Amino acid sequence: MVNQNPEQIARDCIDKQLRECGWIVQDIKHINLNAGTGVAVKEYQTDVGPADYVLFAEGKPCGVIEAKRIEEGHRMSVHELQGKIIQKHL
Repeated sequence: MVNQNPEQIARDCIDKQLRECGWIVQDIKHINLNAGTGVAVKEYQTDVGPADYVLFAEGKPCGVIEAKRIEEGHRMSVHELQGKIIQKHL
């Protein structure tokens, strides 16, 4: 594996885990929410910036995943706002 920074290592791990759970992982440039029941879109743009992953179930947003270092776990206020903005679109 190529020398990666901690965030990319976390993203690779998240991609693998999502796929193992049956999610279809897509890049924002190649989004197709009809590709399957569960679609995870990387770098999905929200009103407060991109979310690392937005999860869609049957084409509707249902969750957000952020790839952060363990040390960053306590500073999630921006990411909580992303989730609230996505909820408005439900």
